[in-house]
Amino acid sequence: MACCESKTDLFKIPLVALNMSFRKKLGLYLNPRNAVAADWMALAEAMGFTYLEIKNYETSVNPTVMVLEAWQARSTEATVGKLLSVLSGVERNDVLEDLQPILDEDVRKYQEKVQRDAEHPVQVDEVDSCYPRTLERVGLTLDDDPEGTPELFDAFICYCPSDFEFVHVMIRELEQTDFKLKLCVFDRDVLPGSCVWTITSELIEKRCKRMVVVISDEYLDSEACDFQTKFALSLSPGARNKRLIPVKYKSMTKPFPSILRFLTLCDYTRPCTQTWFWKRLATALSLP
Repeated sequence: MACCESKTDLFKIPLVALNMSFRKKLGLYLNPRNAVAADWMALAEAMGFTYLEIKNYETSVNPTVMVLEAWQARSTEATVGKLLSVLSGVERNDVLEDLQPILDEDVRKYQEKVQRDAEHPVQVDEVDSCYPRTLERVGLTLDDDPEGTPELFDAFICYCPSDFEFVHVMIRELEQTDFKLKLCVFDRDVLPGSCVWTITSELIEKRCKRMVVVISDEYLDSEACDFQTKFALSLSPGARNKRLIPVKYKSMTKPFPSILRFLTLCDYTRPCTQTWFWKRLATALSLP
């Protein structure tokens, strides 16, 4: 098996350690429908996905990648070791042998990153995890106090520019009413001049209790929204702390994102539920 198996318990290595190159190459083996060997459908079934979920993934360009992402988001068992066990269970040891070098390299890089983070932590143990400890993370937002506590938010709003009109409605309904929530809207609250990915990660992980994802056809084509969503899901495996809340405010022509199908949706498109839409969303964002 893995060359690092004798040194590493792969069941303790999260699936996020495997990069996109590995996932796409795994798809080259499993995406084609195969009457003899197990394909991606057998993998999904072994991971616990239902028949309807698997049928929905059939429309994906790379269903293997979609299944891995959904499994990573919904299950605490989504580890490298468990993936190898599932592949072995569906008798795809040929895949394990061919992709082993890539897997070993990904695991090695992941362990090195974990080691670097441990040796050079962003914060010390006795300080609140929300407090920025490096200069590039000071003064990220309009109301940040470089000498004091950083600005904190109830929710980070993940949206596309084309959906900004609805974001304005969200600001009015959640911030300027009795709910008194504090939203992090990137175009309004974030200061220019720093790396977008660094700022976004810091805000989602350290500054915002939750993230609202505004779902639309345009959202599905946005690399920024894709990164933000997957990053937030990685912080809350299995959605244990309700960290990510999907919101649909208009009809869609494209399939709903598969990695969010297991989350309870706030649907503004249904007239019969609009009456209590904002109260439901505000209550969810107000939870500790």
